[in-house]
Amino acid sequence: MIVLQRLMYIYLSILNLLTVWVMMAQLQQGGPDEKEKTTALKDLLSRIDLDELMKKDEPPLEFPDTLEGFEYIFNEKGQLRHIKTGEPFVFNYREDLHRWNQKRYEALGEIITKYVYELLQTECHLKKVTLPVDATESEPKSFIFMSEDALTNPDKLLVLIHGNGVVRAGQWARRLIINEDLDSGTQIPYIKRAIEEGYGVIVLNPNENYIEVEKTKAQVQLSSDSSDEPAEKRERKDKIQKETKKRRDFYEKYRNPQKEKETMQMYIRMIQREAEVKNKVTAVALTDSVHNVWHQEVGKSIREWMREGMKGSTLQDHGNCVPIPAPKITKNCCNWVSSSEPLDTSVESMLPDCPRVSAGTERHELTSWKSFPSIFKFFSEAVEAKNSAVKPTPTRRSNRIKYEEL
Repeated sequence: MIVLQRLMYIYLSILNLLTVWVMMAQLQQGGPDEKEKTTALKDLLSRIDLDELMKKDEPPLEFPDTLEGFEYIFNEKGQLRHIKTGEPFVFNYREDLHRWNQKRYEALGEIITKYVYELLQTECHLKKVTLPVDATESEPKSFIFMSEDALTNPDKLLVLIHGNGVVRAGQWARRLIINEDLDSGTQIPYIKRAIEEGYGVIVLNPNENYIEVEKTKAQVQLSSDSSDEPAEKRERKDKIQKETKKRRDFYEKYRNPQKEKETMQMYIRMIQREAEVKNKVTAVALTDSVHNVWHQEVGKSIREWMREGMKGSTLQDHGNCVPIPAPKITKNCCNWVSSSEPLDTSVESMLPDCPRVSAGTERHELTSWKSFPSIFKFFSEAVEAKNSAVKPTPTRRSNRIKYEEL
């Protein structure tokens, strides 16, 4: 009954607003008297608090800060299940309150993020490292996770980078963690496999690259008065900006009604070392990446590196006519994309940035999990190709030369 009453209230309110808008459209076609009436109607509309209309009968946006508080737990298979019923997570906890359900889901997501951070340290034995390493006390900071041998491993290092959005270090997709399991939604299987194969590991956290701080009154005033444009042009622009800001603020209040103060982003200090990094990277695996090397600040050398491959040893023993097969070419970069084709099937692309193959799934968020075994095979072949290029395969003649030198 409450749901029906609320829907009827919203329906009648919207109907009244539509009636007012129709009247305004009709009045705008008339003379001065009608325009005065239009102005009065506009004033009336400005006083209607649409935000309060949307929030009518909505419970407070206050949620637990622990999994147990939500009455959920991860079982032995890494699946999120209700403590009492054993059922998967239910998004529509209250079917008539979509925004409340969304905020509840986001609150759970924040708990999931902290839970994964704990797993990186307890299960994967990674350590949390603050960045920048030389940050001052008042400087914005972030953090990453590293294995003990990440900076000392002489052979190989695996660097994991998640996609954009709400995910943080150690996650591929929050939706998978909540609705599927930890294996498909987190980077933990990659980390454990890498450690087993002798890799050092670094887990980056690129979505945590700024902090939000409240603007002071002086900063708010400065941002609005910093223009050197003519007064008339600035007033016209200010009017447009205020209308745009009003619409944006309305949406932001609907999305996050508890955020009432104006904030700004303070970015965490980063260092660009293109040449140094490129010389040390053996292979890059992407999973349904949405990058575009033509729209981003990527130099020609990076684009060429992504398209090229690494050849193995080309040593030929002409003296003894030892047949050596043609060198195997291993690509520097490969993108496992969402596709209906079987895993590792070549996929055509209009952008010649790097080779693309099927991840064996049409679901974007599952590409990292489905391509997991192929990616490690790709890395192994790349390491083998690099090692064979550095250390040529010995032949009978080369062995004889070494013996004579001794």
